[in-house]
Amino acid sequence: MLETEKRYLATAGRAEQVAIDEGLRQHMLRVYNYMASGLLLTGIVAYFVANTPSIAGAIFGTPLAWVAMLAPLAFVMVLSFGIDRLSFSTAQAIYWAYAAVMGLSMASILMVFTGASVARVFFITAGTFAAMSIYGYTTKSDLSRFGAFLFMGLIGILIAGLVNIFVASTALQFAISVIGVLVFTGLTAYDTQRIKEIYLEGDDAEVGGKKALMGALSLYLDFINLFMMLVQLLGQRRD
Repeated sequence: MLETEKRYLATAGRAEQVAIDEGLRQHMLRVYNYMASGLLLTGIVAYFVANTPSIAGAIFGTPLAWVAMLAPLAFVMVLSFGIDRLSFSTAQAIYWAYAAVMGLSMASILMVFTGASVARVFFITAGTFAAMSIYGYTTKSDLSRFGAFLFMGLIGILIAGLVNIFVASTALQFAISVIGVLVFTGLTAYDTQRIKEIYLEGDDAEVGGKKALMGALSLYLDFINLFMMLVQLLGQRRD
C-alpha cells in the first residue's frame, strides 16, 4: 500500500471517530436534558402540592395516597415493556406524565422534612450523581460485571421496603437507606456506561429518540431513588 493511501485511510479513520464522538456527546446531552427536565417538572409539582393544603389533604389524607405512590410504577412499566410498540411522541408524553405524577409522591417528602434539609440533600445527591455518572462515562472498566449484583440489591431493597410498610421498623428503614445509597450510586455509573454503549451512530431519529428517553428514565430513577435514600438518612424532620 502506498504511503499516501495509508495516510488517507488514517485521516478518514480519525474523521469517522470524531464524527462518532460528536454524535455520542449529542446523544448523552439529550439524555441529560430529558432527565433534568423530568426532575424539574417533578420538583415543581411536588412543591405546588406540598404548599397547597387543599390538594395535599385530598391526596395524602385519603386512599389516593396509594395511587400517588403506585402510579409512577405503572408508568415505568408501560415505558419499559412497551417502548418498542410506542411511537416516540407517545413515549415522550408518558415520560412527562410520569415525571408529573412522581411529583405527587415526592410532595410527601417536602411535607415531612424541612425545606433546608431537603435542599441540602438534593445538592449532595446531585454531586454524588454527577461524580458517578462522569465515572461511568469515562472509565475503561467494564461495569457490566456488577449488573447482576446491583440488580439483586435492587430487588432486595424493593422487598424490604414493602415489608417495612407493614412493620414500620426504624432499624430496617436505616438498613434499607444505607444499602440503597450504595446500590443507586453504583447503578448511576452502570447505567451511564450502558447508555453510552448502546448508542449507534446509524440509528434513525425515532430509535435514537427512544434510546435517549429510556436512558433519561434510567438515570432519573437512579437520581430520585438516591435522593430518597439520602433524605431518610440525612433529612431533618419537621417538628
